[in-house]
Amino acid sequence: MDATTDIRSTPAPAPTPATALAGAADGLPADFLWGVATSSYQIEGAVQEDGRTPSIWDTFCRVPGAVVDGDNGDIACDHYHRMPEDVAMIADLGVDAYRFSVAWPRVQPGGRGPANARGLAFYDRLVDQLLDKGVLPWITLYHWDLPQELEDAGGWPERDTAHRFADYSELVMDALGDRVRHWTTLNEPWCSAMLGYDQGHHAPGRKHFPDAMKAVHHLLLGHGLAAQRLRAAAPQPIQLGITLNMGNSYPASDHPADVDAARRADGLGARIYLDPLVHGRYPADVVADLARRGAELPVQDGDLEAIATPLDLLGVNYYSSHVFSGLPEDGEAAPAADGEPFSRLVKQDLPVTAMGWDIIPRGLTDLLTRLGRDYPGLPLYITENGAAFDDTADADGSVQDDDRTAYFADHIRAVAAARTAGADVRGYFAWSLMDNFEWAFGYDKRFGLVRVDYDTQRRTPKQSALWFRDTIRESRTRQS
Repeated sequence: MDATTDIRSTPAPAPTPATALAGAADGLPADFLWGVATSSYQIEGAVQEDGRTPSIWDTFCRVPGAVVDGDNGDIACDHYHRMPEDVAMIADLGVDAYRFSVAWPRVQPGGRGPANARGLAFYDRLVDQLLDKGVLPWITLYHWDLPQELEDAGGWPERDTAHRFADYSELVMDALGDRVRHWTTLNEPWCSAMLGYDQGHHAPGRKHFPDAMKAVHHLLLGHGLAAQRLRAAAPQPIQLGITLNMGNSYPASDHPADVDAARRADGLGARIYLDPLVHGRYPADVVADLARRGAELPVQDGDLEAIATPLDLLGVNYYSSHVFSGLPEDGEAAPAADGEPFSRLVKQDLPVTAMGWDIIPRGLTDLLTRLGRDYPGLPLYITENGAAFDDTADADGSVQDDDRTAYFADHIRAVAAARTAGADVRGYFAWSLMDNFEWAFGYDKRFGLVRVDYDTQRRTPKQSALWFRDTIRESRTRQS
């Protein structure tokens, strides 16, 4: 992110009052796409049914201390058995599209070989149910549930995993491509690589930076190979993209160490993915940074051409942004450790979500305008945006979640502001449709528009869901 953008002087916003929630979608066009999103492991459950084999998350959840309270996705929201009810709930929200992911070990047990007809049948029924309700199915092929057998063979640091992903992607296209036109290859490869192979917070729980960089390249290669196969196998024109989680990396000051810390964070958080996807090359400064840390991106002939297979859209997942400093708090220079110069997050005086993430709607406007400037010609969709808060349910299960409603209103306004500034943003998916398994946080954090009582599996729309529904209606009425 360029060093001239500065949120340090931006005062902490007051909570959005209810009277200010109306008109959040003002400025968005009539053909703007509205949706909700989920992922397979977070909601489906039924982890041992109909031929599904374990994923890395099934394994990781059994590691003592890896997940809050030892939670797992064995049942989750039981969506596998309650899918028709959930599709009716989606339709009642009045959205245009539903973004969901396909579970690789359900469709291709073990990550190799032919498709599992029983596993594919679930997604076949889901697509038909959505279309019957007038809801556009938007498929994500990989939302982190790598078949455990492929991790046992080395996982994403191994080149072969990219080829296995391309094979699996074609199986799904062969089954659903006659009805599904919107396809996302990967969700948040940064999380897969960095949280899974560098920091160890996510499955498979490894901590090896050079392997994480191999994973970055092979995830991108898997995307490129799959994109080529999907286009070749598609029986109708498709819209093909990838989803990246991004925020802004702001420097804490104009001091060169702070500017460099923000540059490095932006390099590993955004440009290492965007540049090869759009420009067919890795950023030279990032490659040099990696070399100083004893890591490299294992590029072979033809890889970058595959990775740069043209995209029809870019999915953007936005939750927060960060301020970085390259100086310790006492201001004294710090030596580099293991080739990595000193860097720290600078906490801002801003409201936070239950995840501890700063609430910075303006950062979404900054991000979208930056993407439009640096990667022009690429239509943008907000494929995830939302917030966890400590919901309190009434006796009937309803939740008056003013904080979440205000979060959505402020961020939808930020999207409209980005469009006004020239960013080609065409849609917005709220995260998440319903409370679900929140990865390493288990069931401790709730992001849902709809409350799930995990004991009874009862679904109850929260205030934010009703507000979101009404905002979509008002937007369409205004445009009619």
